[in-house]
Amino acid sequence: MNYRLFKEHKVSEIGLGTWQLGSTDWGVVNDEEAFAILNAFVDAGGNFIDTADVYGMGVSERIIGRFLKTTKKEMYVATKLGRRHDGDCGWPQNFSYDGMKSNMEASLKNLGISKLFLEQLHCIPTEELRSGKVFENFRKLKNEGLVQYWGASVETSEEALICLEQEGLSSLQIIFNLFRQHVADEVFSRAKEKGVAIIVRVPLASGLLTGKFSEQTKFAENDHRNYNANGESFNTGETFSGIEFKKGLQISKELGSLLPDDRMAQWSLRWILDHPEVTTVIPGATKIEQVRNNINASDLPSLPLATHTTLRSLYDEKIKPAIRGHY
Repeated sequence: MNYRLFKEHKVSEIGLGTWQLGSTDWGVVNDEEAFAILNAFVDAGGNFIDTADVYGMGVSERIIGRFLKTTKKEMYVATKLGRRHDGDCGWPQNFSYDGMKSNMEASLKNLGISKLFLEQLHCIPTEELRSGKVFENFRKLKNEGLVQYWGASVETSEEALICLEQEGLSSLQIIFNLFRQHVADEVFSRAKEKGVAIIVRVPLASGLLTGKFSEQTKFAENDHRNYNANGESFNTGETFSGIEFKKGLQISKELGSLLPDDRMAQWSLRWILDHPEVTTVIPGATKIEQVRNNINASDLPSLPLATHTTLRSLYDEKIKPAIRGHY
C-alpha cells in the first residue's frame, strides 16, 4: 500500500467506501462479512474509511465503531451529513447549526469516538452551498472541538468550485473514473492550489468497470443498481456514473481492450491514482476478494501516456455525451 498526504496525515491511497455496510442499497452485508472486509482492508495497510450517517441510518457507522475497538492501528474515518430524513432530520433543518451539530453528535456516538477526523456535507442542494451558512456552521463546530477537518461531497464540478472558495475546506469528494474524466480538467488544479484533498468516489462506476457484468446480470430489489438505474431515487450519477447500463456494458468492453490486461478494476483504479492531485480513492467491497483486488492497484505501474490519451479520446467521443443527470 502506498500513502498520500491528507494535510499532515499519511492516508492509504486506496481507501474503503462503506455505503454497502449499511445493508440498504447494495444488498445485505451481515456483521461477520463486514468485519472480514474491514480486517482485510486494514491488514493490507488500509487506514482511510469513508462512511455516512445515512448508510443504513447509522448501521455502517456503528459497525465501523465496533471495529475500531478491535484494532490498535491508527485509522482515519470520514463521515458525511445532510441527507437524513428521519425523526426531526430533513431539509432544510439538516443545514442549520443545530441540525448539523445534532447529526455530528449522532455520528460520534455511532462511531464511539470523541472527535470526528473528517465530516463532509453529503451532496446537499447547490443553493445551500452558495448561501455559505453550512460552512459557517462547520467553522463554529470545529472551534467547539467536534471535528478536526471538514469538507464536502458534491455531485458537480460547479458545486466543487463553489466549495473551493470557502476558507477552511479540507477535502472534496467527487465522482471521478473512466466514465467521468472531465472532472480533472475542471477541479483538480484549483484544489491543488488551495491545498484541498481530493477523495474519489464511485471509482468503478458501480461495478461497470470491473468487467464482471453482462446483459444477464440482475441486481437485488434493494440494490440501487436496480431501483436507481435511471435516477429514480437520487442523482443518476451515483449509479453507473450516469451511464445507461447496457450502454455502459458496451463501453466498458472498449475500455477494457485499451488496458494492459484483463485486471480491469485494478487498472481503472490505477488510472485514477495516476492523477497526483488525488489523495485517496474509496471503492466499496462486499467481499474480501474485492478488497484485496482493489488494494493491488496501489502496486501497479502507472499507465503509459499514450494509453491515457487514447482513453481520453474515447471518453470525449463516446462516453461524455452519454452521461445522464447533472454533473
